[in-house]
Amino acid sequence: MEFLAQCNARKAKESNPACQVLVKRRTDDQPPQIRVTFVNGVEEVFDATATPAQTIRNMILEKGKFLETEQMFREAGEKWPVIIPEEELHKSFPGTKPRKAEDKKQ
Repeated sequence: MEFLAQCNARKAKESNPACQVLVKRRTDDQPPQIRVTFVNGVEEVFDATATPAQTIRNMILEKGKFLETEQMFREAGEKWPVIIPEEELHKSFPGTKPRKAEDKKQ
């Protein structure tokens, strides 16, 4: 019920207006499940008694970000999944170092 409440919250509906929620109440002795079908057709089933609503929500959001990234690469004409060559994985990354307060010009 907590997960359903989160899905029906105004903020959640505004952030993903295409999301559809279908409630099927069970009348058997099976534990409650939350079944999620993503835009790519992949379906995941969560045990609603053993998994907190917030954890399920976070897993769905992570999967959504992954699917958005996949879509972005595909729309750019890139192959998916992206294969990073082994030698690229071992290259050092120069990065940026934050300057200390004393080093900053005043």
